[in-house]
Amino acid sequence: MEPQYDVVVVGLGAMGAATTYQLAKRGVKVLGIDRFAPPHDQGSSHGATRITRLSVGEGPAYVPLVTNSHRIWRELERELGVALFEQCGVLVMTSTEDNLGGADFTKNTIEIAKSYGIAHEVLNAREIRERFPQFGPIRDDALGYLEPSGGYVRPELCIDAQLTMAKRLGAELKLGTVVTGISSQDGKVLVSTNNGTILANRAIVSAGMWTSELLGDPFESLLNVYRQKLYWFKIAEPSKFASNSPSFIIIHGHTLEEASYGFPPIPGEGTMKIATHQHSTTTSPSSLDRHISPAECDTMYQAHVAGYIAGLSPEVVDSKVCTYTITPDGGFIIDQHPTLSGVTVVSACSGHGFKHSAGIGEALAQLHVEGSCDVDLTAFSLQRFATRSRM
Repeated sequence: MEPQYDVVVVGLGAMGAATTYQLAKRGVKVLGIDRFAPPHDQGSSHGATRITRLSVGEGPAYVPLVTNSHRIWRELERELGVALFEQCGVLVMTSTEDNLGGADFTKNTIEIAKSYGIAHEVLNAREIRERFPQFGPIRDDALGYLEPSGGYVRPELCIDAQLTMAKRLGAELKLGTVVTGISSQDGKVLVSTNNGTILANRAIVSAGMWTSELLGDPFESLLNVYRQKLYWFKIAEPSKFASNSPSFIIIHGHTLEEASYGFPPIPGEGTMKIATHQHSTTTSPSSLDRHISPAECDTMYQAHVAGYIAGLSPEVVDSKVCTYTITPDGGFIIDQHPTLSGVTVVSACSGHGFKHSAGIGEALAQLHVEGSCDVDLTAFSLQRFATRSRM
């Protein structure tokens, strides 16, 4: 039996949509499969806005990916006439007792920006308050990093744009289709679904929180799924929000639960979206609680809004749940499957993946067509976990 496709992409969220588009752009016969009809709100790539910035405090290996993603968003905007990337700037702040000591996310961001020549400003508390009154409650010793080239992207529109372009360029999509198994067979890849089997030369698995259930070991031990909550608080004092308000990250403690991030008010909505990262309590696709209780809303306001952001009411106008699939070191996995020939795994983006997704899709397509890519992906290999286990 001859392969029906050159590449099958499993999962069409952030990474899968980008990869399918970039493969189709290069003339590859590609099939994209998703259990839902993306863009959707069942995984990790929804919620209207996602922060993007060139200087990524998680480490320098991410900078080339996000740089390429910014270029691709603009290319798609020109091609389709749709707004994907709002370049409103990003403000990263540390507002805690010892913000100048130890490993600090804001300081890491500043140092990476210096290393890559990324335009930015370093602000003290007075400068932050004068320019952005909504952050008036921050500590007097707060440290800020302002990057004008950052802002936010619209995840649902980005996914839709890339899938639209992929179809225009000849990609096929099978939506509402669940992949039940993947195996290697005579140098090819057999993808089993609830609607039959597909034979391809290669498969790229970007299945998010479903990855470990689909692939088993070693991913079952490397990937954990965490429930995340997104809140839209009602604006009580519009005068607190300048027309040039940036996306933002506030670090006000020593753990992930003591940091929050948010976005400028979207014109006409009267709300501000604010969210946190939670890496303490795991969940699974089948047990995920998608409801946010009034008690959770109140806790969020008290812990992350009151005392940090001025001009907001405790009233939550809307809320949503999404998931992060996280590795032990909080990095990505972009690598060949250790035992399945022809299968590449692109998952576990650990809560900071969307800003890089367009660039990752381009790099994977380059690897498939040309045998190499413009970006060094070695930092995202599975081998780093094998090394860790022997220490």
